Amino acid sequence: MNESAIVAGFREREIRFANGCLGLAIEVPTANPRNYHQAISAQAEMPKAVIDGKLFLPPGAKGPVPVVMVLPGSLSVAPSHLAHAETFTNMGLGAFVLDPFGGRGVTSTVANQTQFSFAASAYDVLAALKVLAAMPTVDASRIGAQGHSRGGAAVLTAAARRFAEPILGKQLRLRRVLAAYPWCGHQFRDPDIGDTVVRILIGDRDDWCSPQQAQGHAQAMRLGGGDASIRLFAGSAHSFDRGTPVWRIAEASVSPARPTPASSTAT
Repeated sequence: MNESAIVAGFREREIRFANGCLGLAIEVPTANPRNYHQAISAQAEMPKAVIDGKLFLPPGAKGPVPVVMVLPGSLSVAPSHLAHAETFTNMGLGAFVLDPFGGRGVTSTVANQTQFSFAASAYDVLAALKVLAAMPTVDASRIGAQGHSRGGAAVLTAAARRFAEPILGKQLRLRRVLAAYPWCGHQFRDPDIGDTVVRILIGDRDDWCSPQQAQGHAQAMRLGGGDASIRLFAGSAHSFDRGTPVWRIAEASVSPARPTPASSTAT
């Protein structure tokens, strides 16, 4: 499967898994908050946006089913994200692959992570949660999220009650969160995640996102009373589940003019 084709035309693609699941295109009304303050305290000032994703329901599903959102990293939707979604449908779960890029006219944030804010990425998760929870085919009480790299940062922020409650209220929340090799450079001082269960996966050779920051984030959530844990994968670099050869991306940058030293793998 050609990765560039997925990134450039994810909305238009017909994607059917080997088990027969056909992706249903779903629009997600979201926003482009400038920062976390605007997303939490000045929502009326946020520019509106519309992104989309594809919902895959397990074969023979009857009644509302649990759904796992899959969020990509800085290179947008890749075959590995679709493979994770297919695995979920094989397990009898629904999967929703979110494309935060196409609707914004962005193909990659590798060279410039500021094309839309990290607050916008986290807001996307909650906006998608709201859309999915309103669908009769989805069990609103059992929606989780799996994010990769930048998407991992997004799902961790979306799990934080300090961020989620002003946007969704106290009732609707993610039940489970899996953050794969997330960037943990942004953390709320109040680490409360309520009853959301959080798991973090990261390689000990990750040279794009810091394993130490991820460990600190998990520990803060635990000290705040949350059910959070981290698993380090020995000898693994960034995006270790991507299934493609390791390659160096010279233009990789966390912020403009600030390249990540020795960045070696796609996100």
